[in-house]
Amino acid sequence: MITITLRARAALLASALVLPLSITPAHAQAVRSAPTALPVAASVPDAVDTPYGGTIQIDIDATDLAHRVFRTKQVIPVAAGTKTLTLLYPEWLPGHHGPDGTIDALNGIRFLVDGRPVAWSRDNVEVYAFHVFLPDGAKEVTAELVYTSPVTGSEGRVVMTDDLMNLQFNQMTLYPAGHYVRQIRVKPRVTMPAGWATATALDGQTQKGDVVSFAETDYQTLVDSPIFAGKYHKSWEIADKVTIEAFAHDPGDLVMPEGELDAMKAMMTESDLLFGSRPFDHYEFLIALSDDLGGIGLEHHRSTEITLDPGTFKSWEGGQSAEGGKYPDKYGFSVDVIPHELVHSWNGKFRRPALTWTPDYRQPMRNDLLWVYEGMTQYWDLPLAARSGLNTKELTLGEIADAAGSYAEADPGRAWRALIDTAYDPITANRKSKPFSSFSRGEEYYNEGALIWLEADMMIRTKTKGAKSLEDFAKIFFAAQNGDYGEKTYSFDDLVADLNSVYAYDWAKFLRDRVYTPGAPAPVKGIELGGYELVFKDEPNPFRAGIQTEYDYLNLYYSLGMSVNGDGKVRGVLWDGIAFKNDIVAGQTIQAVNGKAYSADAMQAAITKAKDGSPIELLVKRGEDYRTVSIDYTGGLRWPWLVKKGEGETLLDEFLSPRR
Repeated sequence: MITITLRARAALLASALVLPLSITPAHAQAVRSAPTALPVAASVPDAVDTPYGGTIQIDIDATDLAHRVFRTKQVIPVAAGTKTLTLLYPEWLPGHHGPDGTIDALNGIRFLVDGRPVAWSRDNVEVYAFHVFLPDGAKEVTAELVYTSPVTGSEGRVVMTDDLMNLQFNQMTLYPAGHYVRQIRVKPRVTMPAGWATATALDGQTQKGDVVSFAETDYQTLVDSPIFAGKYHKSWEIADKVTIEAFAHDPGDLVMPEGELDAMKAMMTESDLLFGSRPFDHYEFLIALSDDLGGIGLEHHRSTEITLDPGTFKSWEGGQSAEGGKYPDKYGFSVDVIPHELVHSWNGKFRRPALTWTPDYRQPMRNDLLWVYEGMTQYWDLPLAARSGLNTKELTLGEIADAAGSYAEADPGRAWRALIDTAYDPITANRKSKPFSSFSRGEEYYNEGALIWLEADMMIRTKTKGAKSLEDFAKIFFAAQNGDYGEKTYSFDDLVADLNSVYAYDWAKFLRDRVYTPGAPAPVKGIELGGYELVFKDEPNPFRAGIQTEYDYLNLYYSLGMSVNGDGKVRGVLWDGIAFKNDIVAGQTIQAVNGKAYSADAMQAAITKAKDGSPIELLVKRGEDYRTVSIDYTGGLRWPWLVKKGEGETLLDEFLSPRR
């Protein structure tokens, strides 16, 4: 007989419990559930080129200034027997180059039939789509929408203030799925705050009391025709059926010196000479002189939305107010954004890349040719600004130098990222700030694209001894029947064919080498062919000096590899530059330079003094930590300039000279 103690019995029981685990084969796998994907059913119809039945009535109440709210009522006819009406909110908007429809601000959504609410649901795949479930016999649906526009800049772009408004119809309306937007008829009406003026490219504007009505149009034209409105307004005619419609908080800002008005008129004359035709029947420059209304510079076919700093018009002196650049970090556009957006009527609106044109605002845009859409527009706005007198020649040369310098010395991302890939940046980055933009690159298709077209132009002028230029291409490629504000699409091959019609060359290889190839040489050849060279001086050129003054910062990318705000806060750092190698990054603050409190003057003096070999001592603060950084740099202050290589007029001089 064997006697087992209680402790031994417990040990045996425990070992028995773990025994099955101990004999599991080493190669056996643990149990892991694995679902099978459910198919995604298509629930939103694709757009077809057929008319939508009936006309949609649109009423917008824009009077709630206190809360910055727009209230929309749409009456939408429906075909007999319709059980489900699918309505879309615009997502992919022309000119935005990405899916940035502000659907998050669309609230209070209700749909009614015969005055009674009906059920609806948001599509769980395409969240910009709403399915409205209709009772038998429904003939029309009333949509009630509340658009809660941003109250502060931290919530998005401010579009309504106490005395100014930028109403964009795409933000506060829906449209039926399944049709080209040009096939959807609408009849819009807006109730404005009492006493406000209203300007838009929409036709047939009439007003009764505070209700502003417009002629029936199509939804595409409606979305392409925003409204600027406000208490204080002034209009100037600068060409036949072309006006500047300006709004301001202070009526004293609505003053345009005679020389500036002459320059605006000259811009239109120069654009007519450049392109030879007009793809619009009338055109309105919608301009707000405001620090409160959110910054914008957005093209439309018969108008443009532009925000300028208050006082821009009245302080203009021969182009000297044009110092903000196209797209600085802080929105605040100089007057040369005006010719830029005008050029878009030809390039981007009338002639549009085939893959960028879409039949509605649901289909994604493909940005393959954005270096033409934006890059060539950036190129043509340079001579229009200089030839008209909106900008001085010196500022324009400085702008070219500024772009070329960045690619020649401060753009390490070129080694891995081809220009074509930056065309997708509005989609992949949604235009947000980046920690090391010189390495990741941004929307380089603007400036680098312009410099590529400069090279093409100067090469044609050189090879033909001045007989031909890219201006001959412009007259062919952008040729329009006057007044035609439709669209004419093009491909890469179409572009190459029209270039060859001006000057026979392997343009396909020329463009692919520069646009589609990582590590392409810095685009400075056009400057050299134009009779100038890129050099670096110890003071900023007029264009860069103006930007630094306007935005209160110091650009030291070509010396210490960083830029610094007026209060010493580092705003950006060049990848693998001197600051980078000393562990300085954006957001840190330079408290002192060589033992003195930080100032732009102190920093520049220290960099200049260091040319004799003495180090630059920086006291840098990151969070609550301080450290001293000793930088050995003897290259002095450096900014890019264009300098003429010889005497007399060069090809680049001729390019910037008036034609009228």
